[in-house]
Amino acid sequence: MTAPKPSLGMVSLGCPKNLVDSEVMLGLAAQSGYAITDDAGSADVIVVNTCGFIEAAKQESIDTILEMAALKAERPGRRLIVAGCLVERYRQQLPAELPEVDAFIGTNELEQLPHLLRTPAATVTPRPVVLRPRGGVPQRERTRPDADYLYSETTPRQRTTPRHYAYVKIAEGCDHPCAFCSIPQMRGHLRSRRIGSILAEVERLAEEGVREIILIGQDTTSYGEDLGLKQGLADLLRALAQVQGITWIRFLYAYPTRISDALLDVLASEPKLCPYIDMPLQHAATRMLHAMRRPGSRSFMEKLIARIRERVPGVALRTTFIVGYPGETQADFEVLLDFCAAQAFDWVGVFTYSDEEGTPAFDLPDKVPSRTAEARRAKLMRLQARLSKQRLKQFKRRVVEVLFEGPSDDSDLIWQGRMATQAPGIDGRVLITDAPEGFAPPQPGDLVHVEITATHTYDLVGRIVPNHRA
Repeated sequence: MTAPKPSLGMVSLGCPKNLVDSEVMLGLAAQSGYAITDDAGSADVIVVNTCGFIEAAKQESIDTILEMAALKAERPGRRLIVAGCLVERYRQQLPAELPEVDAFIGTNELEQLPHLLRTPAATVTPRPVVLRPRGGVPQRERTRPDADYLYSETTPRQRTTPRHYAYVKIAEGCDHPCAFCSIPQMRGHLRSRRIGSILAEVERLAEEGVREIILIGQDTTSYGEDLGLKQGLADLLRALAQVQGITWIRFLYAYPTRISDALLDVLASEPKLCPYIDMPLQHAATRMLHAMRRPGSRSFMEKLIARIRERVPGVALRTTFIVGYPGETQADFEVLLDFCAAQAFDWVGVFTYSDEEGTPAFDLPDKVPSRTAEARRAKLMRLQARLSKQRLKQFKRRVVEVLFEGPSDDSDLIWQGRMATQAPGIDGRVLITDAPEGFAPPQPGDLVHVEITATHTYDLVGRIVPNHRA
C-alpha cells in the first residue's frame, strides 16, 4: 500500500508580487512530492510567506506566524517555514525572536524550498546585516541584497487565483530612490525577464483557460531597461496581445516618468489591452514630492494625466497617495485634496506614512502625529468616495462589457464581474442581479453584456442583456 503524500499548506500575505512567489513555492513543493492543501491546520508543513513593507504588514506577518506556530504545537512533527520579505529584512534576528520556526527563506531563495523540505534541520544561510534594535518588531539596517533570482516559464507554479485570471511577474527589484520605500532592500536591483520567457508563460496560461493576464513588478514601466530595451513594456504588450485565448491584459504599478507615448499608443491601439493605468503618485504638493525623492511636480502630473487621457480615450486611472509624511503641513495636504478633486481619479488608495528603518525618510525630523495622519487619510477617502459615486452615475442605463466571474463575494444569490477598467481585488465590481428567464449562466472568464440599473459608491448593479450588439 502506497504511503500518503506529506501535505503542505501556504499562508500568503501582502501584494500580488508576493502571491506569485507563494505560487512558485507551491509548485516547487508539489514537484517535490507534497500534496497541497488549503487547510494549513491539517498540513504536515506550514509555510507563511510574509510581507515586510510597512509596520502594519510586519505586525500582521508576526501575528500570523505566531498563529501558525500554535497550530504546529498541536501536532508533534509538524514543521513551520517562514518565507518572504520579513525574512529578507530581519533574517538574523528572526531565529532568536521566533524559535518556533523551523526554517527561514528569503525572497531570492525560493528555489531552496525543496532542500528545506528534504532536510528538516536545514535552513538558508543568513546574509550579514547590521542591526539596530528599537523594540517591538525587530529593526535593522542593511544594503540591497545581491540577488539575481527570477522565476521563468519553466519554473513549477501552482496558481491560487481563480481559473480565469493570473498574475505574471515580468521583473523583480527596483532602482528608484523613493525615500520612504524599503522594497529595494528586500528585492534588490531591477531584473527583467526575457520577452520570450514571459510570452511562453502566457501562452501556457491561455491553454489552461486563463482569460485575463495581469502583469506585475515593482515598476512595470521600467521593464527591459536592464536588458537594453528602449520601449520594453510597449514591445512586451504588443507581443502578448497576439496570444490566442487571452481576452484582457493589464499592467500594474507604473512610474510617472516612464509613461511614454509609445506605451500609450500601444494601449490605445490593441483591443486586448485594458484602458487602465495604475500609477502611484504618492503626493501632489511639489515640496512633498521632492522630500519623498519622487520626480516632477504638481504641474508635471497634471500635464501627464491630460496626455494619458487624450491619447487613451476612456482610460481609467488608479493611483495611491501617502499622507502624514515627515514635514507634511496642512497646506501640503490641502494641495493634495485640491489635486484629487480636480483630477477625479477612477480609483484611489490612501496610506498613512510608515516610519521604516533603513530608509532615508526614517531619519527625517518633523514627524506627523499618527492621529493627524489618520484624520487626513479619512478626509481624502471621503472625498474620493463622493467623486466615485458621482462618476459612476454616468453608467446608469448604459450597456457595458463585463468579464463574468461567478457568484458574488457577498452572496451566492447574485453574480459579479468586472469591466476592463476594474482590476480584481482593488477596484469596484459589477454586481449582476438579473438575467433573462432560461438564460444559461456564463462561465468565469466569459464576456457578457450588462445593462447598468443602479450605481453605488464603488460598485455597479445590472442585468445581463444577451445578444447585445455594441
